[in-house]
Amino acid sequence: MIKILLLIDYSSEFDRKLLRGLVQYSKENGPWLFYRLPSYYSAMYGEQGILKWAKEWKADAIIGQWNNDTIDLQKELNIPVVLQNYHHRSVTYSNLTGDYKGTGRMAAQFFAKRMFRNFAYFGVKGVVWSDERCQGYHQEVKRIGGEFFSFESDKQEDEIRMEVSRWLQQLPKPIALFCCDDAHALFISETCRMTNIHIPEEIALLGVDNDELMCNISDPPISSIELEVERGGYSIGRLIHQQIKKEHEGTFNIVINPIRIELRQSTEKHNIKDPYILEVVKYIDSHYSADLTIESLLANLPLSRRNFEVKFKNALNTSIYQYILNCRCNHLADLLLTTDRPLSDLAIEVGFKDYNNTSRVFKKYKGCSPIEYRQKRNLIIHNVGSSAIE
Repeated sequence: MIKILLLIDYSSEFDRKLLRGLVQYSKENGPWLFYRLPSYYSAMYGEQGILKWAKEWKADAIIGQWNNDTIDLQKELNIPVVLQNYHHRSVTYSNLTGDYKGTGRMAAQFFAKRMFRNFAYFGVKGVVWSDERCQGYHQEVKRIGGEFFSFESDKQEDEIRMEVSRWLQQLPKPIALFCCDDAHALFISETCRMTNIHIPEEIALLGVDNDELMCNISDPPISSIELEVERGGYSIGRLIHQQIKKEHEGTFNIVINPIRIELRQSTEKHNIKDPYILEVVKYIDSHYSADLTIESLLANLPLSRRNFEVKFKNALNTSIYQYILNCRCNHLADLLLTTDRPLSDLAIEVGFKDYNNTSRVFKKYKGCSPIEYRQKRNLIIHNVGSSAIE
């Protein structure tokens, strides 16, 4: 029986999703035996204690966090070791890492489509996944010509709450605020409530991990970027299994990719000053699958067709027709990644009447066909022998 030693704190949704994927692989290819070494064990006995436990238990692989490099686990144990990134990526062991910069870019692009010009980031200083999410976010904000603000600290939340409160009050409003994860987004939400700052009217708030509990105990609930974590856990199981069976040599990187944004009330804000155009945009966002025409959208507006089209173009830098198609493509993309239903059914559900035209339109807006887009959820990049992710 294969024995896997886990150095993982499963208090977070990320870790639980990771373990679900790992356990799923073990059920299909086991039996495997798991043991999670309690976090206090490392504090009490240090690295040598963990090494001793792994030897006595005869672990076949180790998965988790190992932030110190004074002991070479692979040299001492000669077993596969996969580490979650924290302060840096390992150059010695296999990495469970992520497209952190890509996640930041996704956040900035999401807010840019809502016409924000002010962007802020809140994260942890000196942690690779937070640092690189900030870099990706900042790079994209700079590319689109937005104003950027950030607050990063390595202190505990209680130590910085008053400082964060002052920072939030000083930010220009409205502003798009991206947080390094959902826990930090919840901290911002709580601080805004205590400071009488309104979400999403003044601050549109976005997190990462799509932790259902954390996102939904916030008022308002927090929108969040969903990561393909379970697939990553499954891929870890597959690759360490190959290493144990001597079918795979060397280290590898499991890259967790961002796949979609789960929309909740914290981002129900478009930075559109014209009340008529804002009303139309909100209507399209919630009725994208309906048979929308310019005439139907104009029905209750005191605007001529020409005036309406010009105002819409000026406010969103796109035509009404293109905005509707893009909205439908975004929802189709979500369904492709979260369901196994046929494309023909999904196309109709999001409002495409001509199924034969769906792939062409989708490729125009997403850069690939619906089938290629769906295949993304089955791809976890692993670079043998590579220690850096661009």
